[in-house]
Amino acid sequence: MTGTRIDKWLWAARFYKTRSMAGKACELGRVMSRGQPVKPARDVHVGDMLTVRTEGGEFEVEVTGLSEVRGSAAVAQTLYRETEESKAARQREAEQRRMNRMFTPAPPTRPSKRDRRKIIRFRGE
Repeated sequence: MTGTRIDKWLWAARFYKTRSMAGKACELGRVMSRGQPVKPARDVHVGDMLTVRTEGGEFEVEVTGLSEVRGSAAVAQTLYRETEESKAARQREAEQRRMNRMFTPAPPTRPSKRDRRKIIRFRGE
């Protein structure tokens, strides 16, 4: 196997839950190769460096294996290797989110019907 479609690879490597979500992410420019956005049909090869933006953060990975079928999580982790800078950046972002939660605590109770109406009026909805 010389290459595989990038949307299939992203799905097999478990970056996205479905192949259609992986294709949509490519179309929206959330997957980059060499600083350029990629199309879903582009072939990915072993050794390619990809930048993948998901809900979990931004991953900078090197492709170490190819697969067109979705396997277990243990198998999926063997398809790529995340760079140390990427791991550190995601860890910093997680720590920052944790720190922000301390300064904006959740309200003690749910808003009442009157409060919800005030919120909707304030937002202009």
